[in-house]
Amino acid sequence: MLAVDPRPIKPDAQDLLAWYDRHRRDLPWRAKPGERPDPYRVWLSEIMLQQTTVAAVRPFYEAFLKRFPTVKKLAAAKPEAVMQAWAGLGYYSRARNLHACAVAVVTQHGGRFPDTEEGLRRLPGIGDYTAAAIAAIAFDRPAAAVDGNVERVVSRLFLVEEPLPKGRAAIRELARALVPADRPGDFAQALMDLGATLCTPKRPACAICPWMIPCRARAEGLQEALPRKARKEPGVLRRGAAFVVRRADDSILLRTRPPSGLLGGMAEPPTSAWAADYDLAKAILDAPLEARWRRLPGAVRHVFTHFPLELTVYVAQVAADTPAPDGMRWTARARLGEEALPGVMKKVLAHALSPSPGGGEVRLPSRRAASRGTRR
Repeated sequence: MLAVDPRPIKPDAQDLLAWYDRHRRDLPWRAKPGERPDPYRVWLSEIMLQQTTVAAVRPFYEAFLKRFPTVKKLAAAKPEAVMQAWAGLGYYSRARNLHACAVAVVTQHGGRFPDTEEGLRRLPGIGDYTAAAIAAIAFDRPAAAVDGNVERVVSRLFLVEEPLPKGRAAIRELARALVPADRPGDFAQALMDLGATLCTPKRPACAICPWMIPCRARAEGLQEALPRKARKEPGVLRRGAAFVVRRADDSILLRTRPPSGLLGGMAEPPTSAWAADYDLAKAILDAPLEARWRRLPGAVRHVFTHFPLELTVYVAQVAADTPAPDGMRWTARARLGEEALPGVMKKVLAHALSPSPGGGEVRLPSRRAASRGTRR
């Protein structure tokens, strides 16, 4: 009787590359076989894909690239134009860093991206993963780009049972050991494709996986249990009020949030502070100007990465000659699409401007809230 070799079978990069050559995804930012990758497109796609799905990114990427076809065009754009083009994609610090990075590439590197991980990491908004991905895909450097898909593949392949985030260090080292000297850029994309199409979170297609035999998790029947994740504590619900003022000339009162912090640099109708103990009974004191305010029934709900938010919406109509309070502006309703409005504020405006049953009217006290300035 033959003895079974207990040693694990080493995954072969060439098996994955052969699978990739047959099944690679056709993505708008990915170079065709035989084409030289464009570092600008690789960088732009990697920034957009952070914590965002391919399906969500695809239309934004194509529209953004049409508006800013080169890194020089992007660097020359006004920050507010970049934020407006990014509106709806979420995680808005990425857009601020995107513009800062483009400026750095143009002013410090003559419009060319550095071709090493070290050089790329010195640019704004580029961390370890993004630097490795650009170095590998755009410049064919032997770098291990470990995103969520790759974490899943490697944790299963080598049966890494330590929960994330602690297990990430071991996963990165194992991933680095897999990178071949030949075609490291294609290998990086092959790993991503494998995780996205076969080695999926639920019901992975192990039977057709090029690494089915060396996969230790499959051998143990643990593929759907990995990677293990430490329990994430839910964020505390925050509440606040949003004030939508409509002028008689069909303009809407907006302001721009501070450049740093959550939704930094984005446009919004004026809002109160957001806090777990926000007192809606006193919300009217946070209104931006004196008007006959009407509280709408229901609330706008939105979930950020670290906490859920619930905004009660107040609406008012004012005369056409009403000036905007300091730090605010009137935008024609027909041109709201040109403003850098994040998703939560689009929800607020949709709630306020669509026909709905009204609540009771509330009269603002004579002391103008605008004189106290905004609080965040």
